[in-house]
Amino acid sequence: MSVRTEQDGQVLTVTIDREEARNALNGEVLDGLIAAFDAARRDDAVRVVVLTGAGERAFCAGADLAGGLQGGEGGAVAEHDARGMLRDLFAAVERLDKPLVGRLNGHALAGGMGVALACDLLVAADDVELGTPEVRVGLWPFVISALIAEHVGPKRALDLMMTGRRIAADEALAWGLVNRVVPRAELDQAVATLAGELASGSPVAFKLGRRSFHESRDMGPHAAMAYLHGMLDLATRTEDVVEGVTAFFSKREPEWKGR
Repeated sequence: MSVRTEQDGQVLTVTIDREEARNALNGEVLDGLIAAFDAARRDDAVRVVVLTGAGERAFCAGADLAGGLQGGEGGAVAEHDARGMLRDLFAAVERLDKPLVGRLNGHALAGGMGVALACDLLVAADDVELGTPEVRVGLWPFVISALIAEHVGPKRALDLMMTGRRIAADEALAWGLVNRVVPRAELDQAVATLAGELASGSPVAFKLGRRSFHESRDMGPHAAMAYLHGMLDLATRTEDVVEGVTAFFSKREPEWKGR
């Protein structure tokens, strides 16, 4: 299997397990990631998902240029659909309804950078690099260009995509591409601490909040506020809000129901 999962308490770790290929994306990896995220969404025992790559060299090196994302004998349409699997992965991430933490154990390049940016929060080892080197092999980061521009704006996005250069973790932090940069020796502890903090939160708050965040991103301010007003009304009717407010005034930790 090119994707493995391991659950520790309420935290599920999903690992791209192709260390020999720098955890490059192929059809098996994309299928495995989509299946893992969809299973996690349905599993109430999972509160937080952590995504990482095997080894220490790469989080994900992008598409497997050796194996490709080919449709085999199915022709052009099958090949087109196969290449669309990355978009399917991003859709699976969006519908996850639970916090997704990226553990950047190594370089995140090309499509791998897109996979990293699809995570809600990113913790990076201080020696990793991010970049979109597609232009150097005559390609362009078509699918992930929308994600990159959303994170850093058009000028910085074009800088990355036109030059194909890599940026260090500290620069990625300054650009807002990652949330935390820590020494490599502290990466596991930093990820575990963040995942534990998220796991202690209300599942229904994360579900509704994460969903509303993604749904409202493409709306204008007026439409977004109207939609978010409705989501606020829905949230106030949940048992978790009642429990959270009661626990606050009782000066105790809440016992979330997830509904």
